[in-house]
Amino acid sequence: MKNRFVRTGVAAALCCAMMMTACGSSASSGSDTASESAQASSGTTTTVSGEAYKLGGSGPLSGDASVYGLAVKNAAEIAIDEINKEGKVQFEFNFQDDQADTEAAVNAYNQLADWGMQISLGTVTSGSGQSVSPNYKQDNIFALTPSASSPAVIYQDTENETNPYGNIFQMCFTDPNQGVASADYLAEHTDLGSKIGIIYRNDDNYSTGIYNNFTEEAKAKGLDIVSTGTFTKGATDFSVQIKQAKDAGADIIFLPIYYQPASLILQAAKTAGYDPTFFGCDGMDGILTQDNFDTSLAEGLYMLTPFSADADDQKTQDFVKKYEDKYGSVPNQFAADAYDAVYAIAQALENSDVTPESSTDDITAALVKQFTSMTFQGITAPGDITWNEKGEVSKEPRAIVIKDGAYVSAD
Repeated sequence: MKNRFVRTGVAAALCCAMMMTACGSSASSGSDTASESAQASSGTTTTVSGEAYKLGGSGPLSGDASVYGLAVKNAAEIAIDEINKEGKVQFEFNFQDDQADTEAAVNAYNQLADWGMQISLGTVTSGSGQSVSPNYKQDNIFALTPSASSPAVIYQDTENETNPYGNIFQMCFTDPNQGVASADYLAEHTDLGSKIGIIYRNDDNYSTGIYNNFTEEAKAKGLDIVSTGTFTKGATDFSVQIKQAKDAGADIIFLPIYYQPASLILQAAKTAGYDPTFFGCDGMDGILTQDNFDTSLAEGLYMLTPFSADADDQKTQDFVKKYEDKYGSVPNQFAADAYDAVYAIAQALENSDVTPESSTDDITAALVKQFTSMTFQGITAPGDITWNEKGEVSKEPRAIVIKDGAYVSAD
């Protein structure tokens, strides 16, 4: 790992302008962030006795996006506690606060590398992931991110790069997959609306990535997009975009954006006396816990997610109960993906011939081999979960809708 500090300094300089993007939607509310942020903002380390793999990761434990990072950290700790008690695989866990900031993510990576990280949950957000993915590649550390959804986090375009990452995988859907899946869902559920308006953020990789793939698939499916409105970071007035969609007769509004601006859009629609069906993706997670937000505005809002907290399978019920008992809130999709990510890594390690004493190169090679050949069953899909050689996950999404102030299955 020599020259790591020089290399990461360059990465920070190149990536400081990247946007934060995250994968996730939810079937839940967020965490009790006040007490948890105070406890976790400086990072957390879980230790065990005996031989254990050093599992690292980073995410926003403080700041505006802390609802995402805390959910990942909390759920990972639940999974690690369960796995360590089983005794087959042991983990020592170190999760650092990267504030969803590219420079802070580089610093977090350096701390984890100095600690001796052998395996990682990567980063929670895509902006942070893009800043440190070259480090994971150069140091050859296997990473499985629960929620960084940009394809750029896990691999580089082989037409432009001679060395795709290959050792960084995703548990969440990629941005392109979310756009395609959303268009397919609306094509199959025309009762939600027939004239589509779109409002997206044009300076954000997450939003534009979903938008581009949604519109391409919508065209292929014959969907009628009647209006498209855009905005940039920091926008607070959405009256123009709402008027544009209303005047065009849009009866469904697709929002491939995060919950913070979505909450303002819902308020603008109410002010305008406009009541279409709103449909979002995983970035909508957290809207029910948005500060000073009237949650009744989100009633009837749809979104795609791999996780529903009201699913009736025993594995999901057990996880939800443990999370609620420990943290006092319903786990969201970020939490569920983190829980599955830890269990998937444990399954791969158990089925390989490496040990905590093995070299990082051997551990990474074993995990890549397992992930590109194994099937995994977790709580974020009703069936098998698999991965391709690029690290992209394949699993079936679920649609959820907000009813009576809670996320419930839409199907």
